[in-house]
Amino acid sequence: MEYAYLGKSGLKVSRICLGTMNFGDRTDEQESFRIMDAALDAGINFFDTANVYGGKDNAGRTEEIIGRWFKQGGGRREKVVLATKVYGGMGNDVDGPNGERGLSAYKIRRHLEASLQRLQTDHVELYQMHHIDRNVSWDELWGAFEVAVYQGKIGYVGSSNFAGWDIAVAQKEAEKRGFLGLVSEQHKYSLFTRQPELEVLPASEALGLGVIPWSPLEGGLLGRNALKKIEGSRSGGNAERVEKHRAQLEQFEAFSAELGEAQDTVALAWVLANPAVTAPIIGPRTLDQLESALRIVDVKLGEAELKRLDEIFPGPGGAAPNAYAW
Repeated sequence: MEYAYLGKSGLKVSRICLGTMNFGDRTDEQESFRIMDAALDAGINFFDTANVYGGKDNAGRTEEIIGRWFKQGGGRREKVVLATKVYGGMGNDVDGPNGERGLSAYKIRRHLEASLQRLQTDHVELYQMHHIDRNVSWDELWGAFEVAVYQGKIGYVGSSNFAGWDIAVAQKEAEKRGFLGLVSEQHKYSLFTRQPELEVLPASEALGLGVIPWSPLEGGLLGRNALKKIEGSRSGGNAERVEKHRAQLEQFEAFSAELGEAQDTVALAWVLANPAVTAPIIGPRTLDQLESALRIVDVKLGEAELKRLDEIFPGPGGAAPNAYAW
């Protein structure tokens, strides 16, 4: 396994991040345990979750599964760089309107405590804002995160689904307080979703954030089964999207075959090749899916391969403003 520093921090994480969104929803607890054990054995030390994961009407279940896995001991907790998130509503009537989607010092404190209880740990290495909330000031947010860092409950702060200018403002406000600020941005990024190349990726790279792409396979559309419509696969539920992008997907399948690799391996290796990216998030539902994803760190795409992928999946033309102005 390869490792990289997470943004401007001194924290080293694996170049593959294990996403756990399926745990407790599409993947039962025992299979979730097997996947996490196998990930550790393969050298993956970076695990990502969120307080809202667990399936419909079961927010928190995923964190509980991870907590029970940690409870088995054997150094599991100590070996994991653990990331979770705050923003979504948890259906807690006690919080009233302050428990709805959004951020506040009140919510960060209460939801962090609840996550730590479910995860059966006293801290998380990375605490991420799951979405931007422009109704709350950075004085309030950074004040709340500073307290959590001081208490030892979180190590670093990350963002998710932020615009490039949100990242810039956040870092400037943190700098004014003498605070480290954001070390990561978790953002949707794939061969089909290349808009982040305009602002988010350049801003993150310039301001010291490691990018952690989510949905790097575009919900299965870039997977090896996309054109086969295999029953039960994520791509099987994408029939309309497959037909819309059939020409691209057929070219992609043929090109991947030329390389001797599966489409998902090529798609993930492409994401990993971007210098702004620390680690794409893989979300295996089975142990087999985890094992097939491990190969991405060994696949190095050259200039010719990257150019061909640009031809199949055109990007915005580079970073702003050069992508659209003289």
